[in-house]
Amino acid sequence: MPDDRALPAQVNILAVAQAGRLEHEAALLALSLQSSGTSDRFQLVIAEPQPGPLWPDDPRISDDIRRLLTDAGATIVPFESRHFGAAYPYGNKIEALTALPPNVPFLFLDTDTLVLSPLDAVPFDFDYPSASLRREGTWPVIELYGPGYADTWRALYDRFGLDFDSSLDPAWPDEFWRRYLYFNAGVFWYRDPQEFGRRFLETALSIRDDPPPELVCQSLDPWLDQVALPLVIHGLGGGRDAAAHDWIDGPATCHYRLLPLLYAREDDRAVEVLEAITAPNKVKKVLKTYDPIRLMVYHGRGRKARALFDRDDLPRKEQAIRNRLKREGFWMR
Repeated sequence: MPDDRALPAQVNILAVAQAGRLEHEAALLALSLQSSGTSDRFQLVIAEPQPGPLWPDDPRISDDIRRLLTDAGATIVPFESRHFGAAYPYGNKIEALTALPPNVPFLFLDTDTLVLSPLDAVPFDFDYPSASLRREGTWPVIELYGPGYADTWRALYDRFGLDFDSSLDPAWPDEFWRRYLYFNAGVFWYRDPQEFGRRFLETALSIRDDPPPELVCQSLDPWLDQVALPLVIHGLGGGRDAAAHDWIDGPATCHYRLLPLLYAREDDRAVEVLEAITAPNKVKKVLKTYDPIRLMVYHGRGRKARALFDRDDLPRKEQAIRNRLKREGFWMR
């Protein structure tokens, strides 16, 4: 465990939740954090978008889930959606950073995350921002006659006055996606959410509203947050070489994406935590109304889906796992 003197007095864990799937995932996140043995140095903050012109339906969390979250120790705070909203829900994590106080380190977690062990043991360096390395080469998609990886990423670094060459990983060859700084935006951290959020918002809006010509063939939906994130991290002096990466998406946290994928590919510890935190009657009473949890957890379909896969020999691509789950009738979201 890191020396207590090196750890900040408080770290805010930020997640964004709204009515529907995300509020149920947020409940699982809160329950897993509560059961993990993490100290109260880590405070879970659930950012809740408020009704407004960017939300055709009321996005606020339901009363039953709200009580479950607060009983598990979470604090729910509102934020206004001014730029993204329902049209691009991945962008809500960017705007939600404004709900956190300045100069208090934060750890952002997507709601589809379980905490598996005490976060106090993770050697976070909040002065060195970074994010999850559990990702595939999803962006950019290289077209036959279009710009390659280097030209596409260089155009973005140039846009924001950043040094492109220092972001490269020389362990990988030119035009291989791993050479270029790229993260999964489901986990990221820094010492100041206001500074991080301001840069994240400015970067994302610039790319969305005025993309460089090199992006003419590229889709930014749903990838905008993951395109902007490495530029923000690099600009703040961070990168891919953080000690916490040995713990995130490993013994400390599990970003499972969807419950069928959790059962198909995650290790036994993640399944054990999921089934333990959902077992109490007061929890079951609330969560059983949500079909993916009711069927996958309480009705045992998750265990049946799990039996289809060998965790020591999984398909290399996530899409292959999804396809098999769909063929066998276990796909839910």
